[in-house]
Amino acid sequence: MKKKILIIVSNANTIGPNKRRTGIFLPEVAHPYAEFDKVGYQIDFASLTGDTPYLDALNLADDPDNLAFLTGKGWEAMQKAGKLSDANLGEYDAVFVPGGLAPMVDMPENVLLKSVIKEIYERNAVVGAVCHGPVSLLNVKLSDGTYLVNGKNITSFTDEEEEAYAIADVPFLLETALTEQGAKFHTAAAWSAHSIADGNLVTGQNPASAKGVAEKMISILESTDK
Repeated sequence: MKKKILIIVSNANTIGPNKRRTGIFLPEVAHPYAEFDKVGYQIDFASLTGDTPYLDALNLADDPDNLAFLTGKGWEAMQKAGKLSDANLGEYDAVFVPGGLAPMVDMPENVLLKSVIKEIYERNAVVGAVCHGPVSLLNVKLSDGTYLVNGKNITSFTDEEEEAYAIADVPFLLETALTEQGAKFHTAAAWSAHSIADGNLVTGQNPASAKGVAEKMISILESTDK
């Protein structure tokens, strides 16, 4: 039976006191989309508000997967993303949250998103996120009252990477915040490909890690009969 993936995206387009333009970082959605599509999964999009999401890093459009996303069905589908509150979560084998700075704006405290992540994780479906996308995991409490990230091996955009990228724009440092909620945080060299699977939770450090997150998610999905 064909697996179904729900990609959950931010609706933010500016961040910080200087109103830096942002959105979903193109390769962080395009590269996983290409991997999911390659194995024949159904890929749906949902945004927090149901409004059209924004893309960042369009200067990287010459990358083959990025270009295929922009000119093929990917970006068209993302522009028509449904509203997360309308999604039938029981249909999905996995959710994936791409980064870009946008999720740091509207995902840290979004009550519905936290509920969705909890529900997906606790029924042992796969939860994946890359770069700033793991902010979706922050403040998620499981049924036993513990933080989802507590004791989990995870990664995200690191404090070191943020210092050189958007320290003046982000409301907090994601690595620090995840660690404060008990995450066993793993880092690799800045901007190098680095992804981790811990059970049904898969995270990646930065844009170069997006493909690896999708590959690990696929590996988990293919090894389980859902």
